[in-house]
Amino acid sequence: MINIPDIFGSMVFNDKVMKERLPKDVYKKLKETIDDGSTLDINIANIVANSMKDWAIEKGATHFTHWFQPMTGITAEKHDSFISPTSDGSVIMEFSGKELIKGEPDASSFPSGGLRSTFEARGYTAWDPTSYAFIRDNTLCIPTVFCSYLGEVLDKKTPLLRSMEVINKQSLRILKLFGDTTTTRVTTTVGPEQEYFLIDKKLYDKREDLQFCGRTLLGARSPKGQELNDHYFGAIKPRVAAFMKELDEELWKLGVLSKTEHNEVAPAQHELAPIFANSNVASDHNQLVMDLMKTIAIKHGLVCLLHEKPFAGLNGSGKHNNWSLCTNTGKNLLSPGKNPRDNTQFLLFLVAVIKAVDEYQDLLRISVSSAGNDHRLGGHEAPPAIVSMFLGSDLEAVLQSIEDNVEYNQSLAAKMEIAVDVLPSFKKDSTDRNRTSPFAFTGNKFEFRMLGSTVSIACPNTILNTIVGNSLCEFADLLEKSDDFESDVNNLIRDTYLKHKNIIFNGNNYSDEWVEEANKRGLFNLKTTVDALPYYTLDKNIKLFEKHGIYTKEEIESRYEILLDEYSKTINIEALTLCDMIKKDVIPAVCEYIKELSDTALSKKSLSSDIDCSLEIDLVSKLSSLNSCLSKRLDTLDNLLINSKDYEGTLSTAKYYKDNIIPAMQEVRAVADELEFIVSDKYWPYPTYGDLLFSI
Repeated sequence: MINIPDIFGSMVFNDKVMKERLPKDVYKKLKETIDDGSTLDINIANIVANSMKDWAIEKGATHFTHWFQPMTGITAEKHDSFISPTSDGSVIMEFSGKELIKGEPDASSFPSGGLRSTFEARGYTAWDPTSYAFIRDNTLCIPTVFCSYLGEVLDKKTPLLRSMEVINKQSLRILKLFGDTTTTRVTTTVGPEQEYFLIDKKLYDKREDLQFCGRTLLGARSPKGQELNDHYFGAIKPRVAAFMKELDEELWKLGVLSKTEHNEVAPAQHELAPIFANSNVASDHNQLVMDLMKTIAIKHGLVCLLHEKPFAGLNGSGKHNNWSLCTNTGKNLLSPGKNPRDNTQFLLFLVAVIKAVDEYQDLLRISVSSAGNDHRLGGHEAPPAIVSMFLGSDLEAVLQSIEDNVEYNQSLAAKMEIAVDVLPSFKKDSTDRNRTSPFAFTGNKFEFRMLGSTVSIACPNTILNTIVGNSLCEFADLLEKSDDFESDVNNLIRDTYLKHKNIIFNGNNYSDEWVEEANKRGLFNLKTTVDALPYYTLDKNIKLFEKHGIYTKEEIESRYEILLDEYSKTINIEALTLCDMIKKDVIPAVCEYIKELSDTALSKKSLSSDIDCSLEIDLVSKLSSLNSCLSKRLDTLDNLLINSKDYEGTLSTAKYYKDNIIPAMQEVRAVADELEFIVSDKYWPYPTYGDLLFSI
């Protein structure tokens, strides 16, 4: 029986450990760096490094690494041992402040969007003391940022940290106007819910598409899917429960507040939800969650699929980004209180978010763009590609009363009565939930539901922090000049709501009527990654990022290039894999089955000419026709892949893949899936959907 308080954070060089091991003056200086961003002296860094090394060695660590997040979307690390040679031929264990503060990986081998060339290879990692070091697999992992020799940002952590400073600075300006002199820091907090699939590894190993692409490129529906809704919140199967148990324990050791786990809607689909942490730590933790899910699943004979759409015809996997604003004094700035109509400070922060989402719909859509997420957005399982906000009837009524300049007396602290005497009444939430909304207010936070399951949450939160920080900045610029604050702030709330209320929609985002209505409102409907990404480099967006020091123009353009290139390469790998599977396995399997049927018919005829062979003959005819059709469609796909080399430029190439390669792949798949229904299990070369989804 594990003692959770004892193991929690046991593999983390956290505040408790630092307070115990560091001299008081060193601990104080380090805390100033963490809390206020003050420069850390190299002498202090040496003491911290030595203490960190001693602690890590006691925990069994032999190596250290700068753990960073390049533009690949996953984490990277280069391991160095603690050993240092001595004159007598032995070694000592050393770790200096210089090694703690700075590392040097190759900057030209990671995606840079043209910022780095092979002959410009130098890059640096720099310690991020605001995210605690931790031990994993006998290695001390030091969270770091990653930049080029010339200082260009090459990672996802640096922009996130910058955006957190933006919203902190601008929030403090607003709070000061309301007379708050005790708050010294405002932090964005995030709780990312992570969805994923678990399948049997033995079956996974038999499918090339799952191994290379993370999703099935062909596969006919099984007789049963998710239509009975019997998997959602159902009893967790023993193998899955054992996996979840070990995952929780390993996450707790690393200080990750893993809280909730359950079955999701699709068979073999599950979810993990943590308790909130600040955006930077939450981003680091989510990377650990995804990595540990994969490694721990293998130990249980399972494979964790994090692709947004592993199985056609079933719900895909997303990541719900629960975002809020909290002060260092413990106040949630997005909590409406019992009477939000009179809570002017809350209303100002609320309309700041409304304004931000309306003005920068394109950036929010871009922040969740990927080839994988394109399969999911717009389906009746995830929010549509149209960005809108859900506030709920109560808050919308509050804002309507402001627009109409009338009183609003209803309290949000209503009680839920179930009309069964033995059941207790309880406080009712101020809003219902709208699972179809991309950006929904859920009591004291916003749930950004468009994120795909593989995405790093750093990018969406960088953009979210920046655009809301920009709204607060514009508000502060106006209100700091005010001679009548109460009147001006109320007018600002009303005017902002009137100007941006078109972004608010409380209805069914899946309906065709909403698509038409959104178009009338002038909202973007950027259905694919290729449709969305050109908006990244619009002047208004470049000016936003440069104004707040998040990215330079060149850094934005590099990200635009990286994302387009990644899109095309992803589709290319999928198309090549599909061609390989069809040529080497599917067509030969169909031919073998045709031969068996033909031999059976001939055997029957040899016994008696009166024996009916029409079944075999009809099947052979149908199979031959479909196999011929499959071969022709495969030739078309092959030729389109060859022609893709004629296109230059990342945008034109990505458009070609979207408009030509993806439809051709769908045409190939349609025939292959029809063949799967007909070909005997004895000959079909791959585990079916039924095998994959219901075998655990």
